[in-house]
Amino acid sequence: MNKITLVDGKPSVPERPVIPFIEGDGVGAEITPAAQAVIDAAVEKSYGGKRKIEWKEVLAGEKAFRRTGSWLPEETMDAFREYLVGIKGPLTTPVGGGIRSLNVALRQELDLYVCLRPVRWYKGVVSPVKEPQKVNMHIFRENTEDIYAGIEWRQGTPEARKVLDFLRNEMGVKKIRFPETSSFGVKPVSVEGTERLVRAAIEYALERGLPSVTLVHKGNIMKFTEGGFKLWGYGLAEREFGDRTFTMMQYDRIRQEAGAESADRALEEAKQAGKLIVKDVIADAFLQNTLLIPEEYSVIATLNLNGDYISDQLAAMVGGIGIAPGANINYRTGHAIFEATHGTAPNIAGKNIVNPSSLLLSGVMMLDYLGWHEAAKAIEKAMEKTFADHAATIDLARFMDDAVSLSTTEFRDRLINNL
Repeated sequence: MNKITLVDGKPSVPERPVIPFIEGDGVGAEITPAAQAVIDAAVEKSYGGKRKIEWKEVLAGEKAFRRTGSWLPEETMDAFREYLVGIKGPLTTPVGGGIRSLNVALRQELDLYVCLRPVRWYKGVVSPVKEPQKVNMHIFRENTEDIYAGIEWRQGTPEARKVLDFLRNEMGVKKIRFPETSSFGVKPVSVEGTERLVRAAIEYALERGLPSVTLVHKGNIMKFTEGGFKLWGYGLAEREFGDRTFTMMQYDRIRQEAGAESADRALEEAKQAGKLIVKDVIADAFLQNTLLIPEEYSVIATLNLNGDYISDQLAAMVGGIGIAPGANINYRTGHAIFEATHGTAPNIAGKNIVNPSSLLLSGVMMLDYLGWHEAAKAIEKAMEKTFADHAATIDLARFMDDAVSLSTTEFRDRLINNL
């Protein structure tokens, strides 16, 4: 079988790569074949049969549990390790014990430390904001640390009591308001985890000629975790990319030493020279600014929990999570899993009305990651044409004027015809 490999830090892709896929639970059975059909048609049209994806199904979620008794079989993990690049539909989180989250387990097992969520608007899609065309951001969400590490103890357990005793007696903590009824969690944020995320965000911005990277954090309150993220991110930018970036930390130093006019001049000169501007903003201010001045932001680097909130708000600004793609990537090893960013939606599963765009656009990201840019662009153009014609699945069509409401399969066919 033809495997993708990593050569000189970049994926080396054969003409017929094997791509493992997880169909997904709920609506996964509908969106996965629809997305695959459009991807296959785009590859065929773009390369005239020279290239083709060899799809390899692997199991996870309810389908895996029914067949194997395991929610995440080791064979599935082995396939993603071996073939480097995969794609998945939405997965049910098991109720009760066992795996906390299948999605988190996949990310942590493969150390997929970047959750990449590009957000842009497609003409014809109705948005709740006045100028959605100004929203064009690329979110780099740290994927392995922060409270998503899952280090916590439930109220009333012996473990929680031990943590409380340690905090009180060993660390001198006195600020727990209701200690006897508190659960406890640990929020790890490391220098290494911060630097590899910010490095990936800066390299991404430089490769694409984007204007800025913004570090989003709550360092004003969590000074050693999120505040550390800010300081370590700036330090990485200046140390490793000093000749191609200008940081707002540099701006502040110049302002203190030579005054505001000199700092403003240095910033303007950096922009004129085409340098990447690295800046930071407090998370709550950023959420406000995305509504007021979204054009001020391009690439976003942020911690795990902030990134979760930010990704969904930005998706809503361009029409909803139904058209929001996502990827989980380890740029060091080359491993990447592209995924639908929404849930399993059991209330509409089997009705042939679900929008496959999130998974399909994640497939577009996958094609770009493989270097198959022509096929990726063909799908985006087909989607733009379809939405511009006021044709969409019901979740988007209900907000459009004079809309044609399409079923999942009709939407698939319309996209293929518009390639």
